[in-house]
Amino acid sequence: MKLRIQPQVAEALSQNRAVVALESTVITHGLPQPQNLELAQSLEAVIREQGAFPATVAILKGEIVIGLEPAEMTHLATRQAAKASLWNLAAICAKQEDAGTTVATTLHAASLAGIKVFATGGIGGVHDEPFDESADLQALASHPLITVCAGPKSILNVKATLERLESLGVPVIGYKNDYLAGFHLQTSPYRVPVRADSSLEIKKIYQMQSALGLKQGLLISNPVSEGIDEQELKNWLMEAHRQAQKQGLIGKDTTPFLLAKLAELSKGETVTVNLKLLRENARLAAQIALDLAATPEV
Repeated sequence: MKLRIQPQVAEALSQNRAVVALESTVITHGLPQPQNLELAQSLEAVIREQGAFPATVAILKGEIVIGLEPAEMTHLATRQAAKASLWNLAAICAKQEDAGTTVATTLHAASLAGIKVFATGGIGGVHDEPFDESADLQALASHPLITVCAGPKSILNVKATLERLESLGVPVIGYKNDYLAGFHLQTSPYRVPVRADSSLEIKKIYQMQSALGLKQGLLISNPVSEGIDEQELKNWLMEAHRQAQKQGLIGKDTTPFLLAKLAELSKGETVTVNLKLLRENARLAAQIALDLAATPEV
């Protein structure tokens, strides 16, 4: 298997120090140049400032890389790359291609490396169209990591996504909040089944999850500190969906179109909020990783 762990990350893992995995589709598909590289660097800096080690995950020439060197991150940010999900990961590796990793693929790669904490923006989930469901949900159910996010992406059927997570046995934990984070919004109308008011409390739940032999990961819902006006977002979403339907978009082509259209309709406001929540999630993930590394397991 083609798996390479950056020496600093490998050393940190061998010494049971705090490591946080980061995805890379935000570099390859999330933002234009040079904003994509600047964001990736800033997320790693946020994690280092907390005292943890960042491990950005990507596919380079068919090799799964856990922790990018600066030159590798620049390479990924300035060239065309595929988007690696679990369904096409083997083909990308076999063809020795470059790719950014989705939530699902990052969870898989981080699990192989022994990383316990992962920070992302929003997870994929259930769309309104029948049978359109992100591989992220099955990955959350089959990889025992702590994933810190700001809830499902705004373009999704949030209620159906929350119900699907429950069916898969994935604990959804609200951080200092009783309601699921609304991605671009501070909150959603849907209550979370569990609330945790500190990173230490999250650590205890994670350790008990492991002790009970449960294989699902924990999904931490971390509301963005300052979100978008709800009615404005609803209006933009309606228009974005209308244009997607007009173009006949289905499946994996829908998400990037809708997110790009939201950015256009909001004059960049959705992008600004997305950058904020990514940094806030990276900070919380680092705190959780530090707690896991500092205290003995149950």
